[in-house]
Amino acid sequence: MGVVVTGFDQGDLVREAVESVLRQTRAPDQVVVVDDGSTDARSLAVLDALRAEGEVQVLRQENAGVSAARNAGLSRLTTELAVVLDGDDRLAETFVERTAALLEEDADVVGASSWLRMHGVAHAVARPAGGAAVDFLHRNASPATVMLRRDRWRAAGGYDERMRDGFEDWDFFLALLAAGGRIEIVPEPLVEYRTSPTSANVRSMDKRIALYGHLVDRHRPLFEQHLRAVLLAQEAASIARLDAWEQLVLDHPEVPVDDATYGDGGMAAVVRIATARAASVGAPTARTAAPVPEG
Repeated sequence: MGVVVTGFDQGDLVREAVESVLRQTRAPDQVVVVDDGSTDARSLAVLDALRAEGEVQVLRQENAGVSAARNAGLSRLTTELAVVLDGDDRLAETFVERTAALLEEDADVVGASSWLRMHGVAHAVARPAGGAAVDFLHRNASPATVMLRRDRWRAAGGYDERMRDGFEDWDFFLALLAAGGRIEIVPEPLVEYRTSPTSANVRSMDKRIALYGHLVDRHRPLFEQHLRAVLLAQEAASIARLDAWEQLVLDHPEVPVDDATYGDGGMAAVVRIATARAASVGAPTARTAAPVPEG
């Protein structure tokens, strides 16, 4: 089993990522660090030190994006199973042991990951669900940090190196799962995911509609095959967000709700809120508008 750690101008964070790999309860046979053209002095010093210590291989390439870095590292490995890990994240000590067991016990499992523990500017646990291809059509259902079968990575064509604005992992998972199988998720936060307002993941949300449209175009046969499931899943997500907004407003009666969105359940939500408020205070109060969020 091998591990690929990718980084770009991440300084000591890359060492933290590598050290988390070397602390695994199931030790990897190979560890490859791929530097995607770092230029800052601290990052270069860390890479030189890792190379000198001899526990990992260090590859350097011209800046070409995380997809190219992952492909380069996966190409260098000789193991059947491989983990990809971003250089600013870390693995809990049992990540390799727990995910490898899932792939070794079931040939239908083509990838495995876990819940994420967010740290940095935000602290929370994210619980992706994994699944088959249909489960990935309306939202990404696996962390980018994942254990893969390298033969399935090759068959899927690797990570698309043209995708440098985000969603390259989601795109890869769709290509990976189009041939069948599923990605399993360990229901524990075994990925320590660093959060920052300037991270690539946060920046990609500014282009989410365009990037999602690109996925639809690239994987159109898969979307067409499962169109009904995709639309129903999107509607379920919209309903869940509207329900969460409604409950939040009910918990905070000082929040005004004089505007309602139309056609997505927003009007019904405002009626329920107004009814509940009238029952609790005796009469509704008209105040400045606070729009219901779109689904």
